Amino acid sequence: MNYDFDTPISREGTSCIKHDGRAGYFGTADVLPMWVADMDFAAPEAVTLALAERALHPVYGYTWYPDGMYEALIEWLYKRHNWLVQREWIMPVPGVVPSLHAAMMACAGPGESVIVQPPVYFPFFSAATHTGRKLLLNPLSEEGGCYTMDFAQLEECAAQAKLLLLCSPHNPVGRVWTQHELEQVLDIARRHKLAILTDEIHADLVYPEYRHTMLATLTREGDNVITAVAPSKSFNIPGLGLSVLVIPDAQQRAAFRKVFEMLPPASANPFSVAAFDAAYREGGPWLDNLLLYLRDTRDFVRGYLAEHLPQIGLVEPEGTYLLWLDCRAMGMDDEQLKDFFVHRARVGMNPGTVFGEQGSGFMRLNIGAPRSTVEEALRRITAAVHALAREER
Repeated sequence: MNYDFDTPISREGTSCIKHDGRAGYFGTADVLPMWVADMDFAAPEAVTLALAERALHPVYGYTWYPDGMYEALIEWLYKRHNWLVQREWIMPVPGVVPSLHAAMMACAGPGESVIVQPPVYFPFFSAATHTGRKLLLNPLSEEGGCYTMDFAQLEECAAQAKLLLLCSPHNPVGRVWTQHELEQVLDIARRHKLAILTDEIHADLVYPEYRHTMLATLTREGDNVITAVAPSKSFNIPGLGLSVLVIPDAQQRAAFRKVFEMLPPASANPFSVAAFDAAYREGGPWLDNLLLYLRDTRDFVRGYLAEHLPQIGLVEPEGTYLLWLDCRAMGMDDEQLKDFFVHRARVGMNPGTVFGEQGSGFMRLNIGAPRSTVEEALRRITAAVHALAREER
């Protein structure tokens, strides 16, 4: 089958945040949208056909989670990640962000501490603060464009905390944690009886030269690991709002169920169920081709920056379609950077500071788009840099 990732698809007028929400976020619609973490590619054909087939049935009533949905996920996790999951471990939930909030309430009491590792996906912070939990920061260490965990400081935090929120693969820095790194995390968690919610929704989006290890495959009896997975990023269906938590421990599952019972009920959506099942059953070849396309785009960006924009560094991504750009050599503070990219370059990216103060001087670029779109973004930035240089001479 021919997989076309090059042909642009207009998304304007579809009520999508990434395109139709530009003016609200950037103060102008005149920016190329390279921000929100969804892709501008058509979802796998199998997903579109499943949704169309379901839409042809004219009754859209209350829906449950069918056996086939569980089976599709179990088979996917085993074949792709060598993780044999039991059906009873799986808990469908409305999304990863609600799961983060639920983890706060299930694993830590009010006022107790939760560890996050900035710069990181910003709902990690708000999930703690909105539920009255205390944030403990274990910032990632950055040296020469490579991020690692500060295990010594993580050990200190673990002695005071109930829960660690782990982002694996990491958004926004693009690290795919090695098995050795993950084993060190588990060792610390065991010593301090620390629960871990590991957000692995980018687990399928790992470049061919790297390999993702699911934390749960390294656990042993007594470990308290909750894994968040979803088809949303893998198959570009985040608007359908369905993910799962995989919780092997029965007592912990009961704690999460109790939390979700206290929240407003969220029944299954007939379209989400159809897309979930089709994506995991039939979306593999599409995903394999997507990863090759993203790899080539990543390599294109690397080469372009080196040749035309040496003042912007690329933190080498091992996974995700999100590139972490080091703009510190441009000599601007964060407000100046935002103004430069929005009003001069007319490229809409996420400022690094939304991922914590450790993101100061960085921008996050979404390359989940046709390569021509990514190239246009880079050309706009180059033109703006040259124009600014002329003005300063």
